[in-house]
Amino acid sequence: MTQSTSSVANGDEAPRGLWSSRLAFILAVTGSSVGLGNVWKFPYITGENGGGAFVLVYLICIAVIGIPILMAEVFLGRNGRHNPITSVRLVAERNLASPLWRITAIIGMIAAFVILSFYSMIGGWAAAYVGHGAVGDFAGAGPEAINGMFSALLASPAELLLWHSLFMALVVLVVSQGLKKGLERSVTILMPALFVLLLIAVGYAATTGHFGEAVNFLFRPNFDKLTINGVLIALGHAFFTLSLGMAIMMAYGSYLGRDVSIGRTAVIVGVTDTAVALLAGLAIFPVVFANGLEAGAGPGLIFQTLPLAFGQMPLGSLFGTLFFILLVFAAWTSAISLLEPVVEWVEEKTTLGRSGSAMLVGFLCWALGIVSILSLNLWSDVTPLGMIERFEGKTLFDLLDYFTANVMLPLSGMLTALFVGWCVARECLEHDLGLKGGAFAVWYNLIRFATPLAVAVVFVYNLL
Repeated sequence: MTQSTSSVANGDEAPRGLWSSRLAFILAVTGSSVGLGNVWKFPYITGENGGGAFVLVYLICIAVIGIPILMAEVFLGRNGRHNPITSVRLVAERNLASPLWRITAIIGMIAAFVILSFYSMIGGWAAAYVGHGAVGDFAGAGPEAINGMFSALLASPAELLLWHSLFMALVVLVVSQGLKKGLERSVTILMPALFVLLLIAVGYAATTGHFGEAVNFLFRPNFDKLTINGVLIALGHAFFTLSLGMAIMMAYGSYLGRDVSIGRTAVIVGVTDTAVALLAGLAIFPVVFANGLEAGAGPGLIFQTLPLAFGQMPLGSLFGTLFFILLVFAAWTSAISLLEPVVEWVEEKTTLGRSGSAMLVGFLCWALGIVSILSLNLWSDVTPLGMIERFEGKTLFDLLDYFTANVMLPLSGMLTALFVGWCVARECLEHDLGLKGGAFAVWYNLIRFATPLAVAVVFVYNLL
């Protein structure tokens, strides 16, 4: 039994602002979820794993893993009304569980901090390509010129540092303004702009003459091309794309009013996030097919393959510039959410205030990002775990990416599911989530059994 079903009853609720509306919260959470994973990663992993069959498995994974954990994390934030670590501790105490469960928030916050350090660098790549598109560098450029453009960017620590610094400054600027003037204002501007740009991109792609081929590729299942590895990639991406395991949803949930249904809101976010990923595919694949390019071109699809296509298309420079602006907006809204949990914690635990906390955490994250920048050029031969076969040749950047994505995120998510599913009183969950009858029963059984099991499978597979 719980000592109370709400943080208000216990007198632990911190004085803090609230999202002005459910729409503001949905835009913020969607902004966090819709990032490089949707616009950059989803299209190429779909291409690598056979198209429609992979999309179908991915949608099932969103329903079984993504939405249940999203609801659990938002519940913890709203019920605790503090930074993620304190929120989990308070919920544990009210449910007579060990306060050590706060380790799930600690792991998530560390992961968010580390991810932002190199995410900012990649956001800087997108910003750099906005400039390339605007000045017409893509026009008529051949494969050698396009590849040379990307190689030159990665080989220049100074240029990478410039774009990394600019991108991180934009993130700190927003987060330092607080909830209403910073987070909420930014997402209410950036998210509609992102959707408009994405629709323009899809509209342009429809003129290539290969839109039907792209629709067929994305939505017609071909299970012959779907492997066990593809299923596990879908599981992992469903988890990553909703910003789970990073304490982000706990932080955002702490600002959520109690009149908002967590269940309905989570479903809306899951559907919106998936829709954006599919729209990104519809924007990219017609261009890929129209230019005879490879759909499963890997990470280079965005920064090497597509610029080549833009250079051969009518109005390609304009479309390429708009596309990379879209990519910057997607990265920016996600990066804001990655910084927020740690800033929230520092703000509550120190006297620095919101601006001071944002600048301190942002500076430390920026400094860590220099490690990733140098690992692409001056430190490219530094492979600290090279003596271990599976890490042979992995740079510092590769290791940061590997351990956050394959160890920290699934571990934090699995612990969250186990904690909420097994340690929090059922009546408290039913009251706070806004689910009734069969809908709650489905979620409750997923969060207790299917969700942690599925995450555990991904976790173990990635470690083998």
